[in-house]
Amino acid sequence: MAQLKVTLVRGLAGKTERQRANVHSLGLRKIRDSVVVTDHPTTRGQIAKVQHLVTVETIEE
Repeated sequence: MAQLKVTLVRGLAGKTERQRANVHSLGLRKIRDSVVVTDHPTTRGQIAKVQHLVTVETIEE
């Protein structure tokens, strides 16, 4: 299964609690933090909720 590299590019100041929770559940804490997650519908849903705060790159195995 493909992997996704998710990078936080915008800060969380002034964002809703739900958006903050989604970003933290992805494992992102600070601007320019990156994590590699499995490409799964649940993960895609979390990313969709905060797509204006993150960038996503696909990593093929």
